[in-house]
Amino acid sequence: MAVGRETHHPSWQSRFAEPALSSEATPLDRMAHRLKTGEGRKLYALRKHTPEPVFGVIKSVMGFRQFLLRGLAKVNGEWNLVTMSWNIRRMFALQGA
Repeated sequence: MAVGRETHHPSWQSRFAEPALSSEATPLDRMAHRLKTGEGRKLYALRKHTPEPVFGVIKSVMGFRQFLLRGLAKVNGEWNLVTMSWNIRRMFALQGA
């Protein structure tokens, strides 16, 4: 559940302090608290490792912003082509390494 944006450049005291949670917290407050704890930050940082850069490259480098066909079967086929081209591109890049 999205809890909103954080400000840039927090102070070092707020960066390392463990937040307090009130007993009358709403579900949104509880989720925000969970994400601000040390363990929550570690888990949230795992999102950066695997899938999100792939979608960023598909969108920005490969230029795939929207589906050109209609219908679930055709969209599945189009997505299979996009992911296949990503995998071939990745294998080619790793081959030279």
